[in-house]
Amino acid sequence: MKKITLSAVSVALLGTASAAHAQSSVTLYGLLDQSVQFVHNADPAGGNVWRMFGGNLQGNRFGLRGVEDLGGGLKAIFTLENGFDINNGRLGQGGRMFGRQVFVGLTGESWGTVTAGRQFDPVVEMVQPLTGGGYWGSTFATPGDVDNNDNSSRTNNAIKYRSPVFAGFQFEGMYALGGVAGATGSGQTWSGAASYGIGPFEIAAGYIHMDNQSSDIPRTGWNSTSDGMFDGGASGLSINNAYRTAKSVGIASVAAQYQIALFTINLGYSNAQYKPDAASAFQTTQKYNVARVYLGYQLTPATMLGAGYAYTRGTGDAAATYNQFSLGADYAVSKRTDFYLVAAYQHASGDQRYTNTDGTNGGLGEATASIGSYGDQSHTNSQAIVSLGIRHRF
Repeated sequence: MKKITLSAVSVALLGTASAAHAQSSVTLYGLLDQSVQFVHNADPAGGNVWRMFGGNLQGNRFGLRGVEDLGGGLKAIFTLENGFDINNGRLGQGGRMFGRQVFVGLTGESWGTVTAGRQFDPVVEMVQPLTGGGYWGSTFATPGDVDNNDNSSRTNNAIKYRSPVFAGFQFEGMYALGGVAGATGSGQTWSGAASYGIGPFEIAAGYIHMDNQSSDIPRTGWNSTSDGMFDGGASGLSINNAYRTAKSVGIASVAAQYQIALFTINLGYSNAQYKPDAASAFQTTQKYNVARVYLGYQLTPATMLGAGYAYTRGTGDAAATYNQFSLGADYAVSKRTDFYLVAAYQHASGDQRYTNTDGTNGGLGEATASIGSYGDQSHTNSQAIVSLGIRHRF
């Protein structure tokens, strides 16, 4: 057998290569959330539906996350995250390859993190986790997701900064360039949020402003660096679908959470304003004030229970009230796999504005229920939904 020897230089080079490899990593990760779901009053015809539905607690995804140590406490980071429909394999987020998020940036322990790409806004990252929707997803989210409590909107062309934690305080800011020649602010998005936590108490607040791009009169839809929260699509049936021609949307949110023994309690408030201009299909600012409360209980180390209530009041262009009650139970069979049962009931009253399928103003009509961000529009003022599912992380 031929004997192989290594010189001192070769050994040193191999050691350097091994050290460099140890300082860089790429992680493949993902999540699968699938359920059997029943919806009472699922469409304008009054039909009930049994169906397979994925992404109740968390959206289905797979992604790559990487980090490289550049020395001196500085690291390069990236994330590529795809969203998909578990029932047919189609791409989510409008057919984007990496529709959930994709960004690259730099991070340092002493000065924070800067990232650039398609990202979640600061309000989603800091305020939403302190609500029932942060634990239980769409079934506990705001009716119609009018305030982006269910993360319906992500932002393109975004530059974001996240600070380190200073004695429990942290803040985050984001700006997205509209990219319209001769109109710097057209289609732009900007947002900021801050949080403070001490022991079992945490509070966070933030604001996001999204501009629609300028267009000829009339404007036919939403075209911004941010996706917007119009889950009803072209049907014109979601709670806020009539305002997709808004000049801008602004959302202020605050939430506080306290954990005591086996209980988790949080309270939240948000104000969303859909503002028109001459190119919009409506003339008066529509406001949604949302108040929510959540109570969670860790029954056993493996079993969690939750109950939530959201009150949504629409005023301005149309006056309507939406009361939504949500319940959930989750049982973890391992660190990666759990089974869940979630349910919600919603009652609507008052009037809401509708749009025709071509985007034109459809006038006012009786408010109809639409739970969370599912986009199912009841033909009456009530709706119920129940989902039995499994979630696996890898």
